[in-house]
Amino acid sequence: MNTLTVIKIGGNVIDDPAALHRFLRAFASLSGAKVLIHGGGKVATQVAEKLGIQTTMVEGRRITDQPMLDVVTMVYGGLVNKQVVAKLQALEVNAIGLTGADGGTVLARKRPVKDIDYGMVGDIEEVDSGQIQFFLRQDLTPVFAPITYNTAGDLLNTNADTMASAIAVDMVRHNQVTLIYCFEKKGVLKDPTDETSVINQLTPSLYAEYKTAGVINKGMIPKLDNAFKALQNGVSKVIICHADELASAVNQGAGTTLQL
Repeated sequence: MNTLTVIKIGGNVIDDPAALHRFLRAFASLSGAKVLIHGGGKVATQVAEKLGIQTTMVEGRRITDQPMLDVVTMVYGGLVNKQVVAKLQALEVNAIGLTGADGGTVLARKRPVKDIDYGMVGDIEEVDSGQIQFFLRQDLTPVFAPITYNTAGDLLNTNADTMASAIAVDMVRHNQVTLIYCFEKKGVLKDPTDETSVINQLTPSLYAEYKTAGVINKGMIPKLDNAFKALQNGVSKVIICHADELASAVNQGAGTTLQL
């Protein structure tokens, strides 16, 4: 079976041109088929501020009303996505920039209102892995912005970690898949202030213990929930690592490796 590496890049790396270039250079050097999913960093917030559009965050998640959806579509699907694609082309990676609406690759539904109305936020319903596999067969490297669509023809803002997990899981139909989350930390840390406190291997039982003890908390919890869900649904390996250690994580085991 073919191998595929699905990589999500986010955090402060998107906002730092030098860090982003280092990551993309490492991404370009990886052998084999690969898919990249990127977040938007702080650029959408900065653009919204310039346009006089208020940014509202609840528990670290962006409330996406229609004006904010317009901004994140322009920034994530336009500015950031095309900058990444252009930089990869310069590194001799024939990248194609996509949202979930392009080619009908990632279908979602608007998140139902419960305690919080997140607005135009999408929960993924279906990934067309056959379409993504078609791009790969053309020697194209898909680069996804975290925008999806629904059957009514609406665009939806979607969590990039969730999008990476969903794409990785559906691509298991065609490939042996490794999923890697890259950001500005060296992995899952026992102490967020100590970069040497990397948890090298994490199992569901250890994860539960660290959550109960408060060692793992806040934004790391949904990331790890997505990661373990991917393993449970057929992804071969999940790694969480620093963007500067991508090559080491793939070849030598840097970062945190999750296993069932």
